[in-house]
Amino acid sequence: MKVARPPRFKVLLYNDDYTPMEFVVGVLENVFGKGPSAATQIMLQIHRSGMGVAGVYVVQVAETKVANVHAMADDRGFPLRAGMEKE
Repeated sequence: MKVARPPRFKVLLYNDDYTPMEFVVGVLENVFGKGPSAATQIMLQIHRSGMGVAGVYVVQVAETKVANVHAMADDRGFPLRAGMEKE
């Protein structure tokens, strides 16, 4: 019997003109467990193309990560937004 893999969701971060790049790198390191160079690469991707994939998770984990990003950004008064889409 084969067990179906649960659907996975990409957590996306969206570029804005106000959130500092350093804050985005910090979010990628602290919420998504990225190393400094990976976090910087993803931040530059978000900056250049308007969005970037922070990670891929099962739905409950993805929802928690999105909520954590919004809480951290709101706490600091930044408009940084995250979202999810099915992989």
